[in-house]
Amino acid sequence: MTKLVTIYGGAGFVGRYIARRMAKEGWRVRVAVRRPNESLYVKPFGVVGQVEPVMCNVRDDDSVRAAMQGADAVVNCVGVLTELGKNSFEAVQAEGAGRIARIAAEQSVGTLVHLSAIGADEDSESDYAKTKAHGEAAVLDAFPDAVILRPSVIFGTEDEFFNRFAKMTNFGPVLPLVGGETKFQPVYVDDVAQAAVMGVLGKAEAGVYELGGPEVDSLKGLMQTMLETIQRRRFIVNLPFFAGDFMAMGFGLLQSLTFGLFHNHVLTRDQVKNLACDCIVDADAEGFSDLGISPTAMDVILPEYLWVYRDSGQYAAIRDSAANLRNN
Repeated sequence: MTKLVTIYGGAGFVGRYIARRMAKEGWRVRVAVRRPNESLYVKPFGVVGQVEPVMCNVRDDDSVRAAMQGADAVVNCVGVLTELGKNSFEAVQAEGAGRIARIAAEQSVGTLVHLSAIGADEDSESDYAKTKAHGEAAVLDAFPDAVILRPSVIFGTEDEFFNRFAKMTNFGPVLPLVGGETKFQPVYVDDVAQAAVMGVLGKAEAGVYELGGPEVDSLKGLMQTMLETIQRRRFIVNLPFFAGDFMAMGFGLLQSLTFGLFHNHVLTRDQVKNLACDCIVDADAEGFSDLGISPTAMDVILPEYLWVYRDSGQYAAIRDSAANLRNN
């Protein structure tokens, strides 16, 4: 009988790439999400009936258990970048992760892959990083043989990193940054998915893997790369952390005053705290090399999706070529 994997958050940014790869491996894929009717785009990843979205709330035992019924392997990709209502960092990234691992152990699931993040640290000032660490601890406590992946900032077509800053270039000649000197090691989303699939298939030993791409650069340097890719000139301003904290307080107040109608995706105080720490692979950590994966360089992928922010869009190359002809 064909094996079954349940992917919690399988319709999200990283989860969908894992789901696609697992379908290509011939597995049945159960995509556990809060809104399955909005996640029907995962169904064409496989043949008819191979990939199915189901409703699940990781804050509820019965819901998690139902989505896991009969699964041979489990992948947890659920996480939040900003808190809203009951979906707090603690509820989702710590308690939710522990719940999935505990129930996986109860149901004798064969393998468990958990997606965490570089910078997970129980002593961090950031609640995001702190709860990521709490989630890892809860997973290992219930399922000691789990594979835990800690990626740096992830890029790809649907990312909320390069896309977010590229959109900001539409609002004026200045691109403000907080933590411009903080180092990052961007990793391509499908490389992370490949590592997760190796964990599911038992091709990765149990343990923690830190995943970063081949380039390390400051946030400011990455924004310069983004600007070159979208062929725009903007003046990058590196704001001090106290200014970023003040801005984040303002956005948070606006969210409170509008009773959540305005959801602060721009900048939160917790993100300001996180931006004070480098997000790169530790020199002693296991990573892509231990998995036999060669990470993809940014310049191979960024032009494939950031072209939409160029003034001439997909026709930028044709415009440049025509300009050269006129000059000659």
